[in-house]
Amino acid sequence: MELQQVFKNVKQASRKLSLLADDKIKKVLQDLAAKAIEETGSVLAANQLDLERMDTSDPKYDRLKLTEERIESIAADIQNVANLPSPLGKVLSERSLDNGLELKKVSVPLGVIGIIYEARPNVTFDVFSLCLRSGNALLLKGGSDAKDSNAAIVKLIHEVLEQNGVDKNIVQLLPPDRQATHEMLHAVDYVDIIIPRGSQGLINYVRENSKVPVIETGAGIVHTYFDEFADLASGKEIVVNAKTRRVSVCNALDCLVIHEDRLADLAEIGQGLAAKGVEVFADVPAFAALKGTYPAEKLHQATEEHFGTEFLSLKMSVKTVSGLDEAIEHINTYTSQHSEAIISDNEEHVEHFLKAVDAAAVYANTSTAFTDGAQFGLGAEIGISTQKLHARGPMALDELTSYKWVVKGKGQVRA
Repeated sequence: MELQQVFKNVKQASRKLSLLADDKIKKVLQDLAAKAIEETGSVLAANQLDLERMDTSDPKYDRLKLTEERIESIAADIQNVANLPSPLGKVLSERSLDNGLELKKVSVPLGVIGIIYEARPNVTFDVFSLCLRSGNALLLKGGSDAKDSNAAIVKLIHEVLEQNGVDKNIVQLLPPDRQATHEMLHAVDYVDIIIPRGSQGLINYVRENSKVPVIETGAGIVHTYFDEFADLASGKEIVVNAKTRRVSVCNALDCLVIHEDRLADLAEIGQGLAAKGVEVFADVPAFAALKGTYPAEKLHQATEEHFGTEFLSLKMSVKTVSGLDEAIEHINTYTSQHSEAIISDNEEHVEHFLKAVDAAAVYANTSTAFTDGAQFGLGAEIGISTQKLHARGPMALDELTSYKWVVKGKGQVRA
C-alpha cells in the first residue's frame, strides 16, 4: 500500500477515536496486557532474530533485548495506563463573558502522533498504550535493528483491536527504511506531531528535516555533583546506581562532578564502580586521586571529548571543581537538559543547585535513574522531552493532549 494511503487511513481512524467509549479503551489495553504475556514466546522469538543481527558490544543491544521479565514489566505498565483516568474532556478553565457567552477550555487529543525510534521494541507497546488512552492515532517508524520485534508486537496489537471491534488503522507500522522516514517527516496533511526516540543524531536529523512539528525527547547527558557537604555512604550508592543500574538508558550517569575537597573520597566511591567494570575518564586531579586504587586498565586521562558525551555504556567521566558555582557552570555548559543531580547535606547548596541548573528533571540526594514515566506515577512514557514548549520531562497522558475552546451562546452576534 502507498504510504500516503496509510497516512490517510490513520488520519481517518483518528477522528473516530474521540467517540470511543472509555470502557472500550480500558478493555483493549487490558486485553493487550494479557496478550503480551500469553504471546511472550512469539515476541521473544522475533526479538531473537533482531538480536542475532546486532553485535553484543553495541550500546543499543541492551535496549533491543526483550526478556520474560521485561515483557511482564511492559504488561504491568499497560495495565497501569488502562487504570489511569482519561486525560480527555477535562475542563481546564471556564468563564462567562459580559455578553452572556459561556467559554470552556477542554482537553482534546493531539490527533495523529508519529514516533521515529531506534532499537527499542518496548517503545512499541508503551507508546500505543499511551496514545490509545489519550485518544491519539499512531504512526510507528522503527529502525531496521528491531524490525522483527516491532512487527510481532504490532501484529498482537492489531489482533486485540480487531477482537474488540476497533479500527486497526489507529496504529500502523511503517517500513524500516529511510524513504518512510522522509515521507512521514513531510506528511503535514496527516500527522500532527512527531516525536523522535533515540540517539542525538536521530533527533537532530528529525528536527532539521521535518515539516511536521517536533517534540524533542533528547539525549541524556547526565551529571551528578558530589558536593563538599555530601554524605559519603549514601553518595557512593547513588553514584553507582545512577551509572550502572542500566547503562543504555538516557537517565544513566555520564559525568561525576566532584568538589576538590572530596577527592580523597574518590577511591571509595570508585570501589562500587570498579566492581561493575566501569571505565573512567578522569581529569588531572581526579586521575591522580584514583591512580593506584582504580584498575589501571579501566582508568584513563579525560580529554575534552569525554565531557558532553552520552556514553550509553559502562563508561563515565569525572570532573573536579572548586565549588558549587563551578559545578553548575560545568553542568550548564555540557548538559542536554535531561536529568542533573546534586549530592549534598547543605540545604542552601541544594536549593541553589535546583534553581540554577537548567534541566527537565533536577535531583537532590537521589539517583537520576528515576527519570521515567512509570517511576513518576504516570503509567508509562512516550518520551522524555528536553525542550520547553508544550511539554518537558517524562511525557505521558496529559502531555499527549491539546485543548480547544468550546463556546456556547444564546443568539449573540458581534457588533
